[in-house]
Amino acid sequence: MQLRLARFDEADLINELAMRSKAHWGYDTDFLAASRRVMYLSGHHVLAYRTVVAEVTGDVAGFYTLAGEPPTGELGHLFVDPTHIGTGVGRALWRHAVEASVGLGFERFTIDSDPHAEAFYLAMGAKRTGEAPSVAIEGRMLPRLTYGTLEG
Repeated sequence: MQLRLARFDEADLINELAMRSKAHWGYDTDFLAASRRVMYLSGHHVLAYRTVVAEVTGDVAGFYTLAGEPPTGELGHLFVDPTHIGTGVGRALWRHAVEASVGLGFERFTIDSDPHAEAFYLAMGAKRTGEAPSVAIEGRMLPRLTYGTLEG
């Protein structure tokens, strides 16, 4: 597995991977359409949000985004292609994001998690610190998690 910065021209590939990953949890078509609208990353977003991809045998198997400015960042996306779930891709992306956040001077980063992904983040050491409203579905609340220094 190779981890590297995503390229501007990989935005469509990254968006499709995110939707396949989201669909893995059995969400209906309307939910996925609403999610697509708010999760969409343009090529400019891919660069601005410090997107990192995991390649396995030349194919993009997952990615994450890390936005913000010190002391607090945001892990906005961490998606693994369903064919690679459970193979260590998610853990490798997580460890890379943690190392990158330290290198950027972040003391902590937040995650507004899909409920299906919360257990993964908790197993990686994040702590649940509240809830955040979904920007895709009105009235839906998402687990808010924080990794790093929890003060402040």
